Amino acid sequence: MFRKLSILVAVCCISIAFRCYEPANQEMQIREDLDNREQLLMEVLLQSLKYNHYSPEDINDSFSKKVFDLYLKRLDNSKRFFLKDDIKLFEAYRNSLDEAALNGSFEFFDVVNKTFDERLTLVKTYYEEFLSQPFDFNSNESFETDGEKLEFVNSKEELKERWRKYLKLQILARVQERLENQEKAKEKGDKDLEIKTTEALEKEEREKLLKNLNTWIKNIEKETRTERINTYINTFTNAHEPHSGYFPPLDKENFDIRMSGKLEGIGAQLREEDGFIKVVNVVPGSASARQGELEVNDKIIKVAQGSEEPVDVVDMRIDDVLPMIRGKKGTEVRLTVKKTSGEVKVIPIIRDVVILEDSYAKSAIIEHSKLGIKVGLVDLRSFYADFEDPRGRRCAKDVKAEVEKLVDEKVDGIVIDLRFNGGGSLQDVVDMTGIFLDKGPIVQVKGKNGSPFVYEDKDPSVTYKGPLVILVNSFSASASEIMAAALQDYGRAVIVGTSPSTFGKGTVQRFFSLDAIVPERFRDLGELGSVKITIQKFYRVNGGSNQLKGVIPDIILPGAYSYMTVGEKEEDYPMAWSEIGRADFKESGEAMKHMDKIKKKSAKRVAGNKTFQLIDENAKWLKSRQDESSLPLSFKAYDAEQKAIDKEAEKYKNINKDIDELLIKTLKADKTYIESDTLRANSMKTWHKSLKQDTYLEEASYIIFDWKKGK
Repeated sequence: MFRKLSILVAVCCISIAFRCYEPANQEMQIREDLDNREQLLMEVLLQSLKYNHYSPEDINDSFSKKVFDLYLKRLDNSKRFFLKDDIKLFEAYRNSLDEAALNGSFEFFDVVNKTFDERLTLVKTYYEEFLSQPFDFNSNESFETDGEKLEFVNSKEELKERWRKYLKLQILARVQERLENQEKAKEKGDKDLEIKTTEALEKEEREKLLKNLNTWIKNIEKETRTERINTYINTFTNAHEPHSGYFPPLDKENFDIRMSGKLEGIGAQLREEDGFIKVVNVVPGSASARQGELEVNDKIIKVAQGSEEPVDVVDMRIDDVLPMIRGKKGTEVRLTVKKTSGEVKVIPIIRDVVILEDSYAKSAIIEHSKLGIKVGLVDLRSFYADFEDPRGRRCAKDVKAEVEKLVDEKVDGIVIDLRFNGGGSLQDVVDMTGIFLDKGPIVQVKGKNGSPFVYEDKDPSVTYKGPLVILVNSFSASASEIMAAALQDYGRAVIVGTSPSTFGKGTVQRFFSLDAIVPERFRDLGELGSVKITIQKFYRVNGGSNQLKGVIPDIILPGAYSYMTVGEKEEDYPMAWSEIGRADFKESGEAMKHMDKIKKKSAKRVAGNKTFQLIDENAKWLKSRQDESSLPLSFKAYDAEQKAIDKEAEKYKNINKDIDELLIKTLKADKTYIESDTLRANSMKTWHKSLKQDTYLEEASYIIFDWKKGK
């Protein structure tokens, strides 16, 4: 509950980063009357934000309210612990957290945590009582699963009733799933199948849930005060805006791993969210990516070691779930996940070391037999840079090498795939954009003081001058948005999106060491860690900002997230949109000359494309499922709803089919290297298979064809 909000098993970074990891402003004065590490940490962190943040918050009553609301939201967004009277008790501190922080007082933290522990003890009596006897699945009632739509309850009796419904839904879902699996196994003629009654299954699931909840309680009881304090203090950074954050020493190491691309794991970034372990990102080239079924937003509800009995992980701490998911190379883990649609699926994954090469830039040749053209694809999932090693991998250098190889292959056009690319190195995005442009400004960066600084491509050489398509979606963020925006402003590329806009992050962060500014007299209190602070905003060369608005694609295609509410605007306390003056550049790109014709032809194709029609239908259905958060608690109604979900999901199961006209080939320059390693070759084969089913790449090929034909 109070642990870090995100544990990294893989790489994902929505960030613009500098190599700099430096002490905070040395001019700040640290008070001398600090008695402990908590007071020191709060003091140093607030001072760092005050002197270094692009737009530091005034530590006043307004800021106090933001911290108050955000902290309680993170502790009990599901409204299953605190009562209205508890909130009234906390309200006494709503306007005074600013003074408390400045004075080194943690009274509010202590009151909240004491109350939470009391409610936790109470909740334990509730679930022990309810799970000791069978549930009645015949009653006509429902349970609201979206905490945002709920109010805090008035009494302990109402809290108990909320827990009864919550537990009932958990058991109902498990029993329905097992009965459905039994039926499927029976239809397949499974000779080892043991048919169990609904009553027997219900009893087994109650026993399992009781065991899991007891483990969950024990895990919370094991949390140290320091761990809880870290969460509380981090709320003060996040109340400035979502991309500033406090990093204890271990978390800073994790960030460095993400930026460099040097990591190990199953290839998924997981996060605790409302009692579930949620998939935030799947690393390209990882075991999860190669298996192909684990997706962003999947909720892991059970984990099994091969064919062993699965362990229910709902409401378990992520620190306890990770060891179950991790394991030796070659062993199998089976994840039972709940899809966004509500479908429950078992995904077997053979554990493996993440192939680092597959997380870096890579390319392929796409030949379209009908159009008679050859398109080069460069796949880039992050703007990686190894800041600690001058000889380490950097994406700009890697992408340039891939583009040069594609030029040697005499491709008719190039597609840069930035879908799900969360950003990374600022200097690398500047250098990379310059691959396709003559020298000139790429992005403007402005600190809280002074005039904007223009980052320019100073190299007059252009590696590639032909037709260029940039693929983005709603998860393309930060550095991805800088590149797409610059190439769009110059008219150098056609920006093709699978969502109405990109993520919408227009801010720049830098890490500052907190320990570097701690006076010697406090050294014995231990390491504090570091803080990531938003120090600048970046602007397009046309003067506009990507903040909140993102980059609006030239061509918007139907996508799975077209109707979902995602992006910077959905974060807590995002910075506002703004604009500055235009940089000195010329809109001289070839794309602008053909844009109208390209758009019209694309729109006509998409309207008649059955796959895109199905994708759009699926996106609308997923949105409707997202909005339906109240679930029935009678078996008959719940079972009917799940069967309807499964039936609808089946309709979209095979959206991605092989596109006969697409032929995917390895670059001649890469052939020997790839074939020299079986694992590498198999990984490339899997990637090529996915490309052959990617209808967006086919449309990008048509766009390049229309571009060339328009000359």
